[in-house]
Amino acid sequence: MGNGVADSSSGRVAERKRHSFFVDAMIRLVKEKPLGVVGGIITLLLLLTGIFADFIAPYGMNETRVVDMLSAPSARYWLGTDNLGRDILSRVIFGARISVIIGLATSTVATLISVVIGVVCGYLGGKFDLIMQRFVDAVMCFPDLILLMVLIAIIGPGIWQVIVVMGFRWGVIGSRIIRGATISVKENVYVAAAEAIGCSTTRILTRHILPNIMAPTIVLFSVRVPNAV
Repeated sequence: MGNGVADSSSGRVAERKRHSFFVDAMIRLVKEKPLGVVGGIITLLLLLTGIFADFIAPYGMNETRVVDMLSAPSARYWLGTDNLGRDILSRVIFGARISVIIGLATSTVATLISVVIGVVCGYLGGKFDLIMQRFVDAVMCFPDLILLMVLIAIIGPGIWQVIVVMGFRWGVIGSRIIRGATISVKENVYVAAAEAIGCSTTRILTRHILPNIMAPTIVLFSVRVPNAV
């Protein structure tokens, strides 16, 4: 009986500690990083707007009303309508979904390409690294707009084509950052020890290199999202 009461009491105390730790952490975050909290809230609202656009938007994205063309802002149309009678607010809300998809998808593609090229070049080095770095230089020499226009003309227009093209360019350019981080990690003692005991290249890359380059990888992903949007 006594043990049961003690276990119950200790459980409630542990739960209160977890709750208080979370609350204290949130309060400290608001005090120390107020702008970061505001940015996080705005980002969260943008994500939720894109996800639930079908339920939030008062009208369909391409729903037209000819009799209401070029209407001024009113209680019915908060931002007015365009020359085809489409509700501008609804189109802005649906546009948030497209922006979120493009931003996250492009950043994901770019980050994956950067990690693959950067890690392989940084770890292997040699002629392969030399050739790839000249390829990266060539991609960086082309202006963004010209390269995007050429690639879009080759593979065709569309949202996913744009995602692939932008992800390819930014991924190749960003591989320089991952390559530098990989070279830095490669020189550590634990990597040399793993090589000395005969660990495979795949194991070294997945167990020793990749976990230690997560910081620049996350930063690279975060920077690419607003650029893509």
